[in-house]
Amino acid sequence: MDNTVGEMEVFVHTARLQSFSAAGRLLRMSPSAVSKLVTRLEERLKTRLVVRTTRSLQLTPEGEVYLERAQRILDDIKEAEQVVSTGGEATPRGRLRVSVSVAFGVRYIVPLVPEFLARYPLVQLDLSLTDGIIDIVEERADVAIRSGDLRDTSLKARKLMDSRRVIVAAPAYLERMGTPETPGDLDRHNCMTFNFRRTWEEWPFRDPATGQTFSKVVNGNIEVNNGPTARNLCIAGVGLARVGAFHVQPDIDAGVLVPVLEPFNTGDVEHIHAVYPGHPHLASRIRALIDFLVERI
Repeated sequence: MDNTVGEMEVFVHTARLQSFSAAGRLLRMSPSAVSKLVTRLEERLKTRLVVRTTRSLQLTPEGEVYLERAQRILDDIKEAEQVVSTGGEATPRGRLRVSVSVAFGVRYIVPLVPEFLARYPLVQLDLSLTDGIIDIVEERADVAIRSGDLRDTSLKARKLMDSRRVIVAAPAYLERMGTPETPGDLDRHNCMTFNFRRTWEEWPFRDPATGQTFSKVVNGNIEVNNGPTARNLCIAGVGLARVGAFHVQPDIDAGVLVPVLEPFNTGDVEHIHAVYPGHPHLASRIRALIDFLVERI
């Protein structure tokens, strides 16, 4: 085995197991031999990858980065060998980093995880739910599921669904505060906004008489950073929120939340895509996840 690849493999097992001894047992090497290989790797890279103590082994920030990249390289090598040796498609395997917005992740992705892992047991799923905007390349995500327009032309995308937006509130809130009949009535209502946007937020509307669209600045006494929080606070009767219909449709069907100002709804649709780096040789684990999501969603 090439020395570089061999050092990578030793380092990955050591980092995952956090022990020279445990890595040695797995690789049938002595702990001292494992330690020497990791030291040699650090010397070649001219940077410290692990912090050694008498009882533990911790990765440095550089070690975390190297572990992530080395694991991917080893996974790709195994996949390439499998394709060549079998003359067919590789079995999806290895670490798969996925970033998804909180609302969509809770509503669709998390419930599908058991089925996906049962179908592809050799995949190690690293799932992050966040509404923050990430750089998929910089954050080393394999797949990001996001809504809105696609701006980075270096990325590929597969559409998962379209969803319109809707303004909702709990029946108890509307009974207490009244149901807004026009967008102007929102001045008397508590409108939840998102703190990852600008300090003020506009909601779009369409005049049902003229068809012209316009925006209304809304205000409230609470800001949130994800859809599920807005949904839960709406159900609790805190105020109004404008969220994706896919997220609250079950609540609307159950009468837990009520759509308001529907005659003024613009009908604007948010497109939800699975986005991934546009590499010509897509890893089988990435392709498997995307095909699975398109099939199931």
